[in-house]
Amino acid sequence: PVAPPWAVRPAALTLSRVQTDAPAEVTARFLSGPVLPPAQAVALAHAITASGLNLPIPQTVQVREERLPYTPQLHLLAREATHHAFSGARHTVTLPLAELRHAYAGLTVPDDHAGTGPAVFRGGVLTRVTRDPEAEREAAHTVALSGFMLLDDAYGHEYTVPGGDHLLTLGDDDAWMAFMRAGREDLEAQGFTIHVHPDFPLNFAEITDWYGETDDSHGGWFTLDLGIVVDGQRLSLIPILADLIARQPQLFTPEALAELKDDEVLHASLGDGRRVALPAGRVRAILGVLVELNLRDLPPGPLRLPLLDAARVAQLEEAVQARWLGAERLLDLGRRLRDFRGVQDITPPQGLRADLRPYQRQGVAWLQFLREYGMGGILADDMGLGKTVQTLSHLLLEKESGRADRPSLVVAPTSVIGNWQAEAAKFTPDLRVLTLHGKDRRAQFAQIPGHDLILTTYPLLPRDITELGAFEYHLVILDEAQNIKNTRTAAAKAAGSLSARHRLALTGTPLENHLGELWSQFNFLAPGLLHDEKTFRELYRTPIEKRGEASRRQALAARVRPFILRREKRDVARELPPKTEIPVRVTLDGDQRDLYETVRVTTETRVREELRARGLARSTIAILDALLKLRQAVTDPRLVKLDAARGVQNNAKFDWLQAHLPQMIEEGRRVLIFSGFATLLRHLEDWLREQRIPYSMITGSTQDRQGQIDAFQNGKTHVFLITLKAGGVGLNLTAADTVIHYDPWWNPAAEEQATDRAYRIGQD
Repeated sequence: PVAPPWAVRPAALTLSRVQTDAPAEVTARFLSGPVLPPAQAVALAHAITASGLNLPIPQTVQVREERLPYTPQLHLLAREATHHAFSGARHTVTLPLAELRHAYAGLTVPDDHAGTGPAVFRGGVLTRVTRDPEAEREAAHTVALSGFMLLDDAYGHEYTVPGGDHLLTLGDDDAWMAFMRAGREDLEAQGFTIHVHPDFPLNFAEITDWYGETDDSHGGWFTLDLGIVVDGQRLSLIPILADLIARQPQLFTPEALAELKDDEVLHASLGDGRRVALPAGRVRAILGVLVELNLRDLPPGPLRLPLLDAARVAQLEEAVQARWLGAERLLDLGRRLRDFRGVQDITPPQGLRADLRPYQRQGVAWLQFLREYGMGGILADDMGLGKTVQTLSHLLLEKESGRADRPSLVVAPTSVIGNWQAEAAKFTPDLRVLTLHGKDRRAQFAQIPGHDLILTTYPLLPRDITELGAFEYHLVILDEAQNIKNTRTAAAKAAGSLSARHRLALTGTPLENHLGELWSQFNFLAPGLLHDEKTFRELYRTPIEKRGEASRRQALAARVRPFILRREKRDVARELPPKTEIPVRVTLDGDQRDLYETVRVTTETRVREELRARGLARSTIAILDALLKLRQAVTDPRLVKLDAARGVQNNAKFDWLQAHLPQMIEEGRRVLIFSGFATLLRHLEDWLREQRIPYSMITGSTQDRQGQIDAFQNGKTHVFLITLKAGGVGLNLTAADTVIHYDPWWNPAAEEQATDRAYRIGQD
């Protein structure tokens, strides 16, 4: 039917459904709108008729009033508010708030809504719910008695919340916490329903118990989980705490954790809108693990840690006071790691032909402790404190106890193989020793199972890895373990591939140049303890070496401390004479100074050209070459391969040596002379021959090293010429009382090692 033209207001007609298959009930409401011009009414009527659209005829809506059951609701939610500081500054904060709503059979109106109650349209009838003002007032009164106030009453004009005139607050966090613990239940007992919205920041769940679980059945690894029980459900705290750290990393630095008081409370999210209040004293230790490991993206499940990290479990047991499952062995290990000073003393092996000093007995006890728990470690005593005899005592104890049913393998620099043979024969003659060195060694591989101790060298290890790798060992020991400081070398890879029950590293300098060397040694001892190389660089090396972060340095030290035993001479070898260091200044004169200036100007020009042409990063070789030539010019002009150097007469350092060395020998001194240049030592050798001064000499080409050592130790020679690389480690030259570093090395630690060839136990 078409309405008369004067009655049509098409711009004000709203149709909820116009599909031809729609239900018969179509809701229409007329809104105010412009009146259709009469001239267009006829056209509209024809258009509707032509479309075949069957429009319902408007009908009068029936309205009825109804009473429904009333239930007060308290909605806990959050709103952004503008905080007006006393200084006039403004900033946005999120406030925990409440809103009272009146519900009638599920239909709600807010407490500030005046007038009629809620309405619902059913079966063509609009039903209006009759409100109960008295019940609503009673509900508002009950809420007020619970401590809730309007925002303005609580804060005045300190906070502004858009549209928040009717919103309620309890004020401070303590009042909210008290309500969540007890007041909430009181309101529910009085007929309220409490609705906690997902954004409400103070929805706290109650922790009814704590638990810890470990599993050490994974070889060199163990799993660690720490959790809480909420509403009968076990929840792992590790992802919860990792999320807490990720949200506020600035609050969880090692320094900030150290300052946390035990009674402080940390609020963490459970992921379902609820939060838990965690006492800082109970979670600081596990937070320390997560912060130290810098764990960001956690894999599902418990933490997976190296067995050497068992001290963490002992820390957690003490702090968390949880029910621990499957942790007995780990807890025992962890306590002993944590309380390292309590490692029990040992009785030296019966076959030992030496009196161990107290610190050496402690060292052997420490090695036994590592063996008992299947862990690796670094014996890093100062040079000369007897790492070899401690290790031999450890090996002999293993043999006498019957545990060493396999041979043990020592990998050492070529220069110290003779020392191992001599000390094994002297101190532990019961050990059957097989030295795999020389051209005929391949015929000896079959004899390995019949010996207690196998000796080989770093250069030979990769060549013989097929034969050596065919056997399983009780112990694999790397002497002068800094030789595997580069994990990509063939020797490092071969050492890591060997199969052994236990691994041990011996070195007086576990760290010479950079932290990567430490990682390489632990990658041999306990792969994974310091993570993979990339992660180690991100967690420790870059922050420590490039940014000087003390917290990262402390974290790394704490991680490796239980597995490095280092004693210094000044602490344990008090019987050694005092060491006097005398820097000798020499002045370049005459033609040697002219030569130095010539080399300096020439190399500077070439370096600047390289820098302009290639940039700093690609000019390293040119720069190092220039420094080398300058060092040669000041050390001895004969080292400089230039025509200008051939006729140079002045030689400052050699002049000093010619004047002082004969006097030292007349005084009865025994002298070691170290240099980085083998060519220089040959020049000194010629001069010693001319002076008829007896000498020994070791360079990289020396064949009978032990013969040279014995001659000096027995007093047949008075001077020992040694290249820093060939003899800077592993030599025992206690007959010397003077060490001359002819050309100071760039690494002071290398100089110290060389000096310690003489300054060691037995030097008097």
